Amino acid sequence: MVKAQMAISTLVAAIAKFIWTDDFLFPASMWLVSRIFIGTAMLLIAPNLPALQDGITPHFGWGIFDAWDSVHYRAISTEGYEFVDDGKQHNLAFFPLFPVSIFIFMKFGFPFELAGLIINNLAFLGTLYFLYSWVKKQCGISAAHWTISVMAYCPMSLFTGVIYTEGLYLLLSTIALRAFDQKQYVWTAICGAMATATRPTGMALIPAFLITAWKQNKPLTAYIAGLLSATGLLIFSVYCKLNFNDFLAFIAAQKGWRPSLGFDWEGWLNMFMQIPFGNNWYFGWVENDEGGIKDFWYPLFFGLIVISSSCLFYWRKYFNPLIFYAGYAIIILSLIIADQGLINNLLNVSMILGSTYLLWYFRQQLTPVMVVYGFCGIGLLLASGGTISLSRLGYGIVPLSAAIGICLSRYPRQAYLVMGLFITLLGKLAIGFAQEIWVG
Repeated sequence: MVKAQMAISTLVAAIAKFIWTDDFLFPASMWLVSRIFIGTAMLLIAPNLPALQDGITPHFGWGIFDAWDSVHYRAISTEGYEFVDDGKQHNLAFFPLFPVSIFIFMKFGFPFELAGLIINNLAFLGTLYFLYSWVKKQCGISAAHWTISVMAYCPMSLFTGVIYTEGLYLLLSTIALRAFDQKQYVWTAICGAMATATRPTGMALIPAFLITAWKQNKPLTAYIAGLLSATGLLIFSVYCKLNFNDFLAFIAAQKGWRPSLGFDWEGWLNMFMQIPFGNNWYFGWVENDEGGIKDFWYPLFFGLIVISSSCLFYWRKYFNPLIFYAGYAIIILSLIIADQGLINNLLNVSMILGSTYLLWYFRQQLTPVMVVYGFCGIGLLLASGGTISLSRLGYGIVPLSAAIGICLSRYPRQAYLVMGLFITLLGKLAIGFAQEIWVG
């Protein structure tokens, strides 16, 4: 009895010591505050706002976190997969590990919404913990602090707080990449296999491991671990063969969401042109449309934001700091009332192109496997045949956030302004999601 009490006391002391270390306390506090912020925006603010034209007035409750892709995870968890190769949207396009995890929780009596939220949010906490210690060791404590800040308050971190796969995939891919760096190839294989069973972008891990193993002249076990990371994908393929008579049925199911594979130049052109012109630009979308600007207010509003921001930045040395920050606050507030389509397009472009540039620029500070995986992931997104949800999918590629974090650590004064913009957009997207408005 005494020995048992001593063992329990030792365990409690060890847990307490672990919790109060910086490696856990900082990411945990950032995680907690971001969860409170998202929850407040969705549960307390959104229900008290008037419904927008394309949205609803949400009601307080767990269901507020259940929208868009969550509907498909619910169907998979409760009814299983369905698929017919007819070009329409089917839930086989969603990979199985997340809904299977929800199914297991539901067997223990958890409702769907609570199970999905627990898995996603706790997995994201694990992501921040492992990523913090990894970046701290590789790039220093300042870069680690800013990387975790980006991960926790980036607008797309909304999807780590609702019933989506972001948290789980980020955790598994981060552990797999970190283990590969630390030559822990068993964990690389296990977490890599689970990541490829969670999201299609997990497929980018396989070439990343193999290319990095070749570049760093790693032992045979590294190659084996890289190949074994495809196990989750192979199991899903076997399931597709047994149930739908096609090993690649999950790829065929993507047609309903992304009509064709390859670089979607038309979608990218639309996205770029819709940033300054909004829905005045319809290239390839509307038949018998004569074109022309139909809404002069949109480009005028966008032009004022761009000109004001440029002037404020260019002549910043001549402004009193109070005036400068007040002007920046006004620009941020203007984005709050901006069209959601503008915000989605800006996030898509900045997350893919901007963070890709930063990944290349800071490639010497990051580990080789992070750089290779980052570019493999971006390549996979560009070849996916669509521009839908690019910012959210890019956020799921963890080296991109690490590159942004390193950049912000070099310019701390500007970094606080960027974080202000991030938090503002995060709140707007959280409210939009609660109102069931498409937020990327």
